Amino acid sequence: MDSGLTPDEFKLLNSFQRDFPLVPRPFAKLAAELRMDESAVIDTLQRLHACGSVGRVGAVFRPNAIGASALAALSVPAERLDEVARYVSAFAEVNHNYQREHRFNLWFVATAPSTSRLRAVMTEIQEECQCGSLLVLPMLEDFHIDLGFDLASGPAANAGRVQESARACKPPVVTLGESEKILVAALQGGLPLVERPFACLGLPEGEAIATIAQWLEQGVIKRFGVIVRHHELGYTSNAMVVWDVPDDEVSAVGRRIAASGRVTLCYRRIRQLPDWRYNLFCMIHGKDRADVEAQVEALAAACELDAYPSNVLFSCRRFKQRGAHYAALSEATHGRD
Repeated sequence: MDSGLTPDEFKLLNSFQRDFPLVPRPFAKLAAELRMDESAVIDTLQRLHACGSVGRVGAVFRPNAIGASALAALSVPAERLDEVARYVSAFAEVNHNYQREHRFNLWFVATAPSTSRLRAVMTEIQEECQCGSLLVLPMLEDFHIDLGFDLASGPAANAGRVQESARACKPPVVTLGESEKILVAALQGGLPLVERPFACLGLPEGEAIATIAQWLEQGVIKRFGVIVRHHELGYTSNAMVVWDVPDDEVSAVGRRIAASGRVTLCYRRIRQLPDWRYNLFCMIHGKDRADVEAQVEALAAACELDAYPSNVLFSCRRFKQRGAHYAALSEATHGRD
């Protein structure tokens, strides 16, 4: 599809969402592969970051490998939605916050350095917002989490990588030492777009590169590379699709959905009865609503999902979107990001 990118911009964003070179001058290596100048690569990324097409260049940590995270939702009266959304987005721990088409209409992801801090954030939001029960839905199992987004072919191009990822061992939960906390804090906003970015992360350059490489090998970092923003690049519609699958079937169904290559995310979360019956979630992105609806229908047919109760929650508005912040949040106060 037409993303509005030049050929060089398109190749830079599409080719380096993973397998980013862990070398002292990574942009020089990218430049050599693209037959560009190092300064041109850096300038291009800076420009695309400034216009919103690139969120950052850096790490996508596997959820709950460090810190704790959960998806949550509120049922907010329409006349209070903007007010409540601003309040929720102001938490440093909240990294995604969307309005979706459902009685539970405000959906957000919160990440904290500990389970106790995450619980405290959720408690404060429920008590202060006064919107009834807060759904808090921690992840139990991931089947397909952020392997990137092929701008030429869409999520289906990831099918092979999804199957390879599904065979990988579950990564360890990492307890961070002081130097590792420094590194995580430095990575949260993305690599500096300079010639030697790994020398700017608060650790000796070689130690920073070696630690990132180790986390990638362990699966603590899911991928390291260019993080694109779908909406700004033409995929303007998305829906969270959920199913109520018997617990003894959900893992097999989740793996089947992920292996289809038809979704951008797929994971199992807890139910919260009686308010929320669904335990299997996926995300589908498309050019427009009709595109997403057609993809949902094709997915259900291909993966034999029609027997399971389901719901499709289209995104209406994006209030906040950035990478998860894991480090130093225990010192953050509400309203600071």
